[in-house]
Amino acid sequence: MKLGELKAPAGANKRAKRVGRGPGSGHGKTSTRGHKGQKARSGGGVRPGFEGGQMPLQRRLPKRGFTNIFKKEYAIVNIKDLNGFDDGSEVTIEMLQNAGLVDKVKDGIKILGTGELEKQLTVKAHKFSKQAEEKIAARGGKAEVI
Repeated sequence: MKLGELKAPAGANKRAKRVGRGPGSGHGKTSTRGHKGQKARSGGGVRPGFEGGQMPLQRRLPKRGFTNIFKKEYAIVNIKDLNGFDDGSEVTIEMLQNAGLVDKVKDGIKILGTGELEKQLTVKAHKFSKQAEEKIAARGGKAEVI
């Protein structure tokens, strides 16, 4: 079977409703909009979330908490993920990105101590958890804060 031979199963593709094409179609004249009213007019209708003048849900619900504008968000890498690098190598931010362990650096990279480290590495990152630092040092490696 080739890609060009693929077909959707029967009943999967519905034809679009063709409106405003004369009385014989059954969808002529008012084009399924009914007679008069806001929804019958051109550009008519209400905005999303409008509840007919009733106090909308997003205004009825109480406000809670706040957003800390000074919060730092770190990209997280677990120590077990560093086993993919060569023994004795220096792991940098660029290497982590190339390996696909980090997508966006955000406010920095933090190494966490989940899992076991099986290689001796020099890891350069913005932050380390205590457990991660201990595991890197136990293998004879170094945790360097950038």
